Amino acid sequence: QVQLVESGGGLVQPGGSLRLSCAASGFTLNHYVIAWFRQAPGKEREGLSAILSSDGSTYYVPSVKGRFTISRDNAENTYHLQMNSLEPEDTAVYYCAATYLYTLRSPLATKAHDADTYEYWGQGAQVTVSS
Repeated sequence: QVQLVESGGGLVQPGGSLRLSCAASGFTLNHYVIAWFRQAPGKEREGLSAILSSDGSTYYVPSVKGRFTISRDNAENTYHLQMNSLEPEDTAVYYCAATYLYTLRSPLATKAHDADTYEYWGQGAQVTVSS
């Protein structure tokens, strides 16, 4: 019943910004994790950022820390990934993902960016960074 719907992908020039959105619904427990991943052709899926719904704790991988920001819009029940200073290597399909916190067998800080952590996935949104 958990559903994630992504939007906001598109084409942007190097150095530009883009904001992705993930509309989340169907959660029956308060403690869950929303995360963003990306996958470029020929590369493995890469975790980027995560946020804990209950207290807003955020997690980032070094490659995007300082450039990307994950946030929650309570009024819209959506989660956002603000992406700044985009570069061609950021070109990929971006996915939002979710899981209930209680399902984790290790602390969230060690599992937040592992694809296997997440049960639910959005459809993906293409982000292309090119001149």
